[in-house]
Amino acid sequence: MLRLPDLVLHGPVTRSAALDAGVPARVLEGTRFHRIHQGVYVHRDHEMSWADHVQAAQLALPDGARTTGTTRLRQLGLGVGAPFPLHFVVEGDLHLVLDGVFLHRTVKMPPHDESGVSIEAAFVAFCAEARLIDAIGLGCFLLNKHHLDGTLLERLLDAEPWRAGAREASYVGPFLDDRPRSIPEAELLAYVTFSGIAMPDVNQEVELPDGTVLTPDLWFAAQQLAVEYEGGHHQDDRPQYLADIDRYAAYRRTSTAYEQVTKELMRAPRATVRRIHAALVARGYDGPPPDFDGLWLDLFRPLSEIVRRVRIA
Repeated sequence: MLRLPDLVLHGPVTRSAALDAGVPARVLEGTRFHRIHQGVYVHRDHEMSWADHVQAAQLALPDGARTTGTTRLRQLGLGVGAPFPLHFVVEGDLHLVLDGVFLHRTVKMPPHDESGVSIEAAFVAFCAEARLIDAIGLGCFLLNKHHLDGTLLERLLDAEPWRAGAREASYVGPFLDDRPRSIPEAELLAYVTFSGIAMPDVNQEVELPDGTVLTPDLWFAAQQLAVEYEGGHHQDDRPQYLADIDRYAAYRRTSTAYEQVTKELMRAPRATVRRIHAALVARGYDGPPPDFDGLWLDLFRPLSEIVRRVRIA
């Protein structure tokens, strides 16, 4: 049996590259290979990863095509949106159908590098179909991790307001905050902000009565109340788990009030806010109660619907 070169054994390969590497056409078209796209093959024993599917699409598309939207964001390791179809953008009126690929066409390519469009452009594309809460959560996280440059985003929106998602991204802009360290933390802050109750400090160092310094996710200074988000990694990550034990022990040792918000509770946004409000009231809060009408309802609507309503008004 013909010994195959490593080039064709461990990922997608173009027909021309395989032939150049010495693989006969009859072998490439035989049972040892699967065709992924026109002119792109993979060895039958290679298990395709998501990144392999992206590479295969890149090999089948014109050189100028770049990943965009959720596909570009997933290249950062973010689990946003659905993994398929893959999203690519190409300049011009190219009509090409590839399985599992959505090809966007544009009259002008957005800023990009060899990996894909810029994160600013990918965020704009994401906003075109996202709910407000999803765009806020993602945008805050990207800012915190320095993936997204707010200045570059503003320049892109000013220069190309016609681009799909530009109006939606412009609407989200004032709600973005670089302080939340995760998407759920940003969503939690949005729940509090849009419900109209007291505004907390975010990830700010707080010195407890015994001198211990902690950085709660949310801190309501007037009520001396900490609110902490507990995601799955708080249980799966051993160092994080141990740090959590020490942190909550410090709260209890100094009689500092705290409220834990789990990822399960976050699935019920109103219940989450009501729990925080009840904890605030128990500590002397006499401000307005949560308002679950008006702006609150917009959190869970598609941005496209919100900006369309705003334009009509």
